Amino acid sequence: MYSGAAAAGSPRRDFISVTLGPEEAAGVGGYNNSKAWRRRSCWRKWKQLSRLQRSVILFLFAFLAVCGVISYTSMGETWKSITNKSLDDQRTEQEIPRLKLANPAVLPAPQKADANRRDYPELSLQKPPKPPHVRRGPSNLQIKAPRRDTRLKTQHDTMRAVEELTEADKVEKTEKSIISWRGAVIETDQSTEPPSSKIMELEKPSPVEPEDQKEPVPINERQLAVVEAFRHAWKGYKDFAWGHDELKPLSKSYSEWFGLGLTLIDALDTMWILGLKEEFEEARKWVANDLVFDKNVDVNLFESTIRILGGLLSTYHLSGDSLFLEKAKDIGNRLMPAFKTPSKIPYSDVNIGRGTAHPPRWTSDSTVAEVTSIQLEFRELSRLTGDEKFRKAVDEVMKHVHSLSGKNDGLVPMFINTNSGQFTHLGVYTLGARADSYYEYLLKQWIQGGKKENELLEDYMRAIEGVKKHLLQRSEPKKLTFVGELAHGHFSAKMDHLVCFLPGTLALGAHNGLAADHMKLAETLIETCYQMYAQVETGLSPEIVHFNLHAQKGHKDVEIKPADRHNLLRPETVESLFYMYRFTGDKKYQDWGWEILQNFNRYTRVPTGGYTSINNVQNPSNPEPRDKMESFFLGETLKYMFLLFSDDIDLINLDKYVFNTEAHPLPIWVPA
Repeated sequence: MYSGAAAAGSPRRDFISVTLGPEEAAGVGGYNNSKAWRRRSCWRKWKQLSRLQRSVILFLFAFLAVCGVISYTSMGETWKSITNKSLDDQRTEQEIPRLKLANPAVLPAPQKADANRRDYPELSLQKPPKPPHVRRGPSNLQIKAPRRDTRLKTQHDTMRAVEELTEADKVEKTEKSIISWRGAVIETDQSTEPPSSKIMELEKPSPVEPEDQKEPVPINERQLAVVEAFRHAWKGYKDFAWGHDELKPLSKSYSEWFGLGLTLIDALDTMWILGLKEEFEEARKWVANDLVFDKNVDVNLFESTIRILGGLLSTYHLSGDSLFLEKAKDIGNRLMPAFKTPSKIPYSDVNIGRGTAHPPRWTSDSTVAEVTSIQLEFRELSRLTGDEKFRKAVDEVMKHVHSLSGKNDGLVPMFINTNSGQFTHLGVYTLGARADSYYEYLLKQWIQGGKKENELLEDYMRAIEGVKKHLLQRSEPKKLTFVGELAHGHFSAKMDHLVCFLPGTLALGAHNGLAADHMKLAETLIETCYQMYAQVETGLSPEIVHFNLHAQKGHKDVEIKPADRHNLLRPETVESLFYMYRFTGDKKYQDWGWEILQNFNRYTRVPTGGYTSINNVQNPSNPEPRDKMESFFLGETLKYMFLLFSDDIDLINLDKYVFNTEAHPLPIWVPA
């Protein structure tokens, strides 16, 4: 051994040590890097190890070998499935260039609105859809959760309306008011603030038959007018209210209700259906980056469900984009605390940040429509997620209401107590505010679930008979059939505009095999709803009308009280016109809708962007604008307008989709 030390006095001392074995010291057998020498050297090292050390090393080698085999097998299967999937997708794209709408439930990705207008130099109306006796039973429809990679070629092209953008300062202010039903203001001592089963398996879509592969139907001039109206409304929202709940077009500002971008979410599927790709992508970015539900805010269960949850689920089905399903699951979970009540009848308000719920400050009641018009959305959320808690909660509500006393031939009171679970304010029956969509959702749940839930159908049929028996009357002088109200045995000739959902619902039921006289009643009622527009000076319906039951010289059928003469840009009449045209092909329904759109443009359009509700439909020279554009104008009214003017029955096929009460289409289920 040799060792050396640094010179004395050095600040650091370095040592080098070299050890030579006997053979190396003799100068023989040194390291020569040969394979034979390396083998002998390794063998000597191995023999020098203890038996325990050698056993551990052998065990480690064996363990690594087993892991390698397992990993190889797993990766091989994954690679094989990916390869097969890729080949299947390529084969599908080659064999099926264009699938029929909603089979699977994904609408074509929209193109830019001015994409290929030159392909249709002369736009003309197509043949009307087949009448309802030619039925395409939804029981054979195959629906599956959409995949983003199965988007189809666009089905229609639209014209881009060129508009000058007006620069204006944003006025940021919030507005809180007592809201009642779907935007109507009422006294707080009468009602609450509006918010307000087994999972069916998803199946693969059935093969597309050659006759189902049809060319897209070009849109017509009236639809182009709807696109232009939407763009004008969207311009105002984007310029002055982006990301906020509702536009105030006159003051170029906004109002907040929940602070969740209600107008934007309500309009998502409308933009998709209208083919507004740029606007849709811009809104999607906001949803992805700015829509946050983890905030300390009270929201209304009913309104949040139909507008936000319904809008997100619908957009997921139409676009196939999983972003919207993830957001839907988030808000759905945050709304569940509302059902933690003694009776399982949900509270009207939920704090989605704190996870707490409560009734309104002035009552422990919820409105019947609030608690029975959230089922389509929560049931669909369960179907998509496999989590039964959503459907279980809302199904319990329907079963409970089904068993309650206090009904009058199927007609229900307007209020229900969240503690006792019993109806309150007995003896008052209406198809207007606070009860309307209960009847609508009885039928639509039955359709959504594949026509198997007989209790729902029984309650619906009984209620329609109750309407005929207690609420139908005829006016003078035109003998219009209308739906009034009953209060403690006294009939009132009052009819809300909200009741104009009924003709469309009756027609939908008749289309699905219910009594033929439902369609006859629908035809008489839609005439009445049209007259609620036609007999008014502006051609726009008021919020409420009273009908004359006795002929009086110089009087029309419709009378309007000063407190009722406002118009909120509501969709119900246009909604029913859409159903009536889709099922009958009678173009008068399109013509009536066109009149309404023109009057919206004439009396409610704001030049700098947006549309406004008005206070006085009887004063054409000064309709007294209210400075508010409700989110449902984009989510419902313009969507139904566009569909009404379409001659393509596969543009939201009503044998494959059912609309929620905010006009968001959800797929009809297929039995497992």
